[in-house]
Amino acid sequence: MGVADAARPSPGAAIAGSGAVAVPAGAEAPSGADEGRFSAAVAAVTAAFGDPTRREIYLHVRSRPGVTASEVAAAFSLHPNVARHHLDRLAAGGYLAVTLERPADGGAGRPSKHYRAAEGPGSDPTVELVGRRDELLVSLLAEALTMLGPEEAERMAERVGEEYGRLLAERMEPGEGQRSLRAAMHAIADALTAHGFAAHAEERGASTAVVAEHCPFGEAAMAHPVICAVDRGMVRGLLSSLCGVADEAIPVVLSSRARGDDACAALV
Repeated sequence: MGVADAARPSPGAAIAGSGAVAVPAGAEAPSGADEGRFSAAVAAVTAAFGDPTRREIYLHVRSRPGVTASEVAAAFSLHPNVARHHLDRLAAGGYLAVTLERPADGGAGRPSKHYRAAEGPGSDPTVELVGRRDELLVSLLAEALTMLGPEEAERMAERVGEEYGRLLAERMEPGEGQRSLRAAMHAIADALTAHGFAAHAEERGASTAVVAEHCPFGEAAMAHPVICAVDRGMVRGLLSSLCGVADEAIPVVLSSRARGDDACAALV
């Protein structure tokens, strides 16, 4: 899914005020409650184990006595910072335990974080089942969007993503608003990474691009690129809240995994 191709859904309240929907003959127009369910379901996909890479990392760690971020990065062909992000998210949720250990050879190097599966109630979730459930949710959402006209489906997905982007901005620490455009793009990349996109900001001449190397919607976005309508809205909502960029500002799609590119990139 493209960082600028898709807007990610927000909680149900974000959809209030949507207008009538034009649908093909024989199909029923979705109600506000349907859009609310769409919003809530997509938000659920980005929960702790909604990201398939994070899910596989957890299973990888669970099968070993302990791993470092560098070892996970090598095993999954990730940048060490991305691997560390996934591990820290799992640790924050109580699924991994973290210890600081010195090099095994007894050298004078700095202690490094070692991650291992946590023990105790609730620390061993049925990750495989959660993954299948989330994949099913995304597939159902994709099919629901096909019931709309293509333009209306894209507008709805982008609208939901924009409202969710504003909500994410509201949840940031006080004083993080009114950033420069460049600083806002880096904050947006961090927000997208926290929701499964493995994103980073790149300076490209006088502009800044957000590049996402992972899509939390997986194969469903490849089969139904309209799902990608969501992060464009997220970027717009975050931009508007973080640095006052006008709502009309539209991120320019440079590349998209749904179109066969290696990564999704949006330029502002």
